Amino acid sequence: MPTCYRHPDRPTGLSCSECGRPICTDCMTPAPVGLRCPEHSGQPQGIQRVTAGAGRAVTGVGSRRMNLVTSLLIAINVGVYVFELLAGGTVQGVGNWLFAHGALVVNGVYQAGNVYAVPAHLTAPGVTLVGVAHGEWWRLITSAFLHYGPFHLAINMYSLFFAGSLLEQLIGRWRFALLYLASGVAGGAGAVLWSPNAVTVGASGAIFGILGALFVLERRGNIATGGQIAGLIVINLIFTFALASHISVGGHVGGLIGGVILMVLMVQFRRSVALAVAGTVAVAVAAVAIAYAKARGYS
Repeated sequence: MPTCYRHPDRPTGLSCSECGRPICTDCMTPAPVGLRCPEHSGQPQGIQRVTAGAGRAVTGVGSRRMNLVTSLLIAINVGVYVFELLAGGTVQGVGNWLFAHGALVVNGVYQAGNVYAVPAHLTAPGVTLVGVAHGEWWRLITSAFLHYGPFHLAINMYSLFFAGSLLEQLIGRWRFALLYLASGVAGGAGAVLWSPNAVTVGASGAIFGILGALFVLERRGNIATGGQIAGLIVINLIFTFALASHISVGGHVGGLIGGVILMVLMVQFRRSVALAVAGTVAVAVAAVAIAYAKARGYS
């Protein structure tokens, strides 16, 4: 572990995104993308401010200011699950109106509060067909806020809290919110491509997008973790493919690719809010277009 160039007795995994020198939490200043050392921040170093920032990333203390979006996303996901239970759904989160109209399905039928995927050639007189193939594009993002039961929800929210808190601190609230939502759409598109005959839910596509964004910052030297982000991605991908029958491979891979592309664009356009937003919208639109292209054969 390298040590801070101003405090040699302090090991650190952080580094300045301008010069690459290792810095501790007392010396760092959060920037729109990455961190800055005192020489490149152009701001006074208040120990209380930067220490609180480090605490927010690790422990969540003060999250109402620094990790507002992460906390809000967790609250929305949990709230949606509670709403499903109150709407008469089972503990697995199925059998209710919200699941039936929000889960990702390419070509499906609605029945008794559930949605079921059906083969493209199936005809069902008198049954209303639903899904992306029938114009329900919102399922690409609403499915990212639905989960199969409390364990699925808990695992994803645990991952979102730690990875999301770190990324939100590094790139700021609005960039983090845009990246999360667009990665969720990219994950939905990946699920449509990989498993068009399945019903998919879960925030894991968006969470993989966060990991992809952190990987870009790791490779650029904005954060120094000794390759831990890359290792975490590899481990999660191994589990994804090993449990492919129970996990949305396309959702995970699509979200990861989306997060990488989005972070690269945000780094390139870090000085222009308009270009950063335009790039994010372009990625989301491209993901929707890819999903529709795949779904056309199922309509």
